Amino acid sequence: MVSGVFRLAPVGGETTWSFLCRIADRYGLEEKALLSGWQWRGHRPRHDGGGLRADAEVLLDAAGRRALGSLCGVGEQSLGRALPSWGRDAPEFDGPEEGRGRGLWRVGGAVAGPVAFGCRLCTARRTGAAVRVVRYAQRWERVCVRHGRWALDADAEQELEYLDLRGLPEVVAAQRRWWGVARRAVRSGVEPGEVFALAYAVVARWWEGAYGWEREEIWPRRLHQVAGGNAGTDLERWRIVGRDAVIFPEVVAVADALLDPGMAQLVWVDSGAERPRPLPADGAFCRRLGERVGREWLGPLVAVDHGGPLIAWMGTVVRRRRHPEGRPGPYARFEENLWWVRQEHQAATMAAQLRALSKERKTPGSGTNWRSTVSAEQRFLIENLLGDAEEQLQQLRGAQSGTTADAAQYLLQGLGRGLDLLDQVLLRITAAAANAGVPVDDVARWARLPADAVAEALKAYGDGEER
Repeated sequence: MVSGVFRLAPVGGETTWSFLCRIADRYGLEEKALLSGWQWRGHRPRHDGGGLRADAEVLLDAAGRRALGSLCGVGEQSLGRALPSWGRDAPEFDGPEEGRGRGLWRVGGAVAGPVAFGCRLCTARRTGAAVRVVRYAQRWERVCVRHGRWALDADAEQELEYLDLRGLPEVVAAQRRWWGVARRAVRSGVEPGEVFALAYAVVARWWEGAYGWEREEIWPRRLHQVAGGNAGTDLERWRIVGRDAVIFPEVVAVADALLDPGMAQLVWVDSGAERPRPLPADGAFCRRLGERVGREWLGPLVAVDHGGPLIAWMGTVVRRRRHPEGRPGPYARFEENLWWVRQEHQAATMAAQLRALSKERKTPGSGTNWRSTVSAEQRFLIENLLGDAEEQLQQLRGAQSGTTADAAQYLLQGLGRGLDLLDQVLLRITAAAANAGVPVDDVARWARLPADAVAEALKAYGDGEER
């Protein structure tokens, strides 16, 4: 590899592969011509459909890094500060150097965290060329305040690099507010990324249930705005692509609220403090949280969202107050961590959702596609019924007081109520499957019921819906 003619510097946080592509563009070379200067292990990552991944990354051995430094005219120390993958070794590099530098293909997300597209306008302002840049960026740093753009994930097989935020000043303002929230987290001894992850999980879950919020007007307006004015018939895709940008102000507001000791005190009061009681649906904490996200009506809805990350956080607040010394057990260190987000509470990524949507559209009539035909309102009702059933059955796990007859009566009534709720869930899912075109015999087999009983139940259900 000969010394370069031009001096090119990487953008902060840029992937090494993105930097190499920009070097090739500056010299007027094809990418494969530039890559011939290194010995490569493996192949450039591709999506399942065969398309090249924008979030591809390369690791270089010591000789390879020296060659890149010589080519771009920038010292290795400066490159190490700008390129997160710089200096990362791999077992494949073990052994003596063989003359030419060696390179290894990787997926960026597996190297140094989430990967997003950079702002081309910022790149042009700095380098003089409005070319594509791919860089490592957490979700709390996706807003380009200067140009009003939201940087999209680079790991999904879709063409958009950014969403236009010029009509959404509240999203840009939320980016500025976040840095204040992050400083508060540090002062509280908490990693800002943990606070954001929990708030993000909470609001992303709200996003999935927002179809059933009759009074919700903010998110639909923002979604149509980032879709260019109207999401049109491709609403499901835009709900996936635009989610993170649309909910960002609420994520910052929730993160700020969860760091507020006064909000934690409201949880403690709602729980009955020293006289324990179930968290109420009209509790002060959820009511105040709804106000802080600009939705005074939201409190009762999120208060009954059992099994979600917000209720888990509230439970941890209460347990830590009641058991400050901690509880024994192998999972205690997770259960008592306020900011731990369970895997089942983590929001699906844009790439995963787009893959699922693509499969549904490509395989009409498949076992998974019928879910897409279920109305959002029905999905919301089903999820709520399941949450109510879970809550009802969980209450039976507590210690019972009174005579044996009273305890037995309470247990049987609670169990009966839980079973009634599950029966309603079964009926709604059965109706949804049948309405999606699944044969009644198949529905009956899945529900483990006679076909004539299912048909009769569906008829009665349909009559009830009409009334």
